[in-house]
Amino acid sequence: MFKTKSYIILFLLFIISIPVDAQCAMCRAVLENEEGQGAAEGINNGIVYLMAIPYILIAGIGVIIYKKFFSQKKQ
Repeated sequence: MFKTKSYIILFLLFIISIPVDAQCAMCRAVLENEEGQGAAEGINNGIVYLMAIPYILIAGIGVIIYKKFFSQKKQ
């Protein structure tokens, strides 16, 4: 029951995405003066990717610890 609910919640979190703007106020002010907004989109995407990597690493370490803890408990 708990696994089913957690999978449903995880699925909904992946489906429902909100566009984010990760630029600070100074970066936004400088990049808004440009034509085409190509550099602004690149900077914004770079910030979002750099922000996501630590969360992915921590989640991976958490999964490894979780699996090791419960595999030892069963034996």
